[in-house]
Amino acid sequence: MQDLQRCDPARLREVVDWLAMEIGPRPRTRPDLLNKTRDYISVAFRRLGYQVLTQPVVWGKVTCYNVIAFPPEEAVTPTDTPLLVVGAHYDTVSHSPGADDNASGIGGLLELARLLAADPPPGLRLVAFCLEEPPVFRTRKMGSYVYARSLKQEGARVRGMICLEMIGYFQDASGSQSYPFPFMNRIYPKEGNFIALVGNLRSWRWTIRIKTGFQLGTDLPVARLNGPSFVYGIDFSDHWSFNRHGYPAAMLTDTAFYRNPHYHKPTDKAVTLDFDRAAAVVNGLASAVLSLTETA
Repeated sequence: MQDLQRCDPARLREVVDWLAMEIGPRPRTRPDLLNKTRDYISVAFRRLGYQVLTQPVVWGKVTCYNVIAFPPEEAVTPTDTPLLVVGAHYDTVSHSPGADDNASGIGGLLELARLLAADPPPGLRLVAFCLEEPPVFRTRKMGSYVYARSLKQEGARVRGMICLEMIGYFQDASGSQSYPFPFMNRIYPKEGNFIALVGNLRSWRWTIRIKTGFQLGTDLPVARLNGPSFVYGIDFSDHWSFNRHGYPAAMLTDTAFYRNPHYHKPTDKAVTLDFDRAAAVVNGLASAVLSLTETA
């Protein structure tokens, strides 16, 4: 496995500050702000040397765009390597600046791109998705659904998908972590000081492989959960879209409303986040990506 740089918490903070403070709320009703965010992400990927494409996503009279980054040599010679998709959404609900949800995920995606830029593995696809939040949430109008469907229509071979959904909020106090079912705090930590790796039952092998690689790159605790769809929140992000198309997919998350009291609120600001531990998530993710691509 190649030696990697380490994620820089200050760089994460810079992205989150720009999205949450400079732009602020980024809802579907403000395509101007979504397009400004699209351009920011596209420029960041290009500066790191990646080839970048944008994919239109139409919702009513509004057109937004997924931003897709991939190794530059694959623009000339397409790879026959199965694709590994790592993605995060960049929209928010209308009244929240979305520092954790999901500027933290976009910051993590851009830092992952930087850590891998010197030698990105073949088949890597780094995707910033538009339109994840309601009312398109868990519908065919989601940006991630449009992208996953396009891969299916192309007959692309997909190794799997990793979704970054809120990776910045941590708490050490006992009782700071809650769960869908009360008995789960007998199995999982009572403190919200870990990152969760969540997938459906069919993706259990995929989550095990991600966790194994993740732990090679960081000492941040990671808890794995694979469960049925009736577990509330288990498919509440862009990994849902890939599962719907038959691809293994999992979500890396600080567990959102099970931990973060600022979820979908005006108080979801950068000051509430722990950028050192968010950086540890990215370090683990980079290790997982290399492990997944080198052992496939």
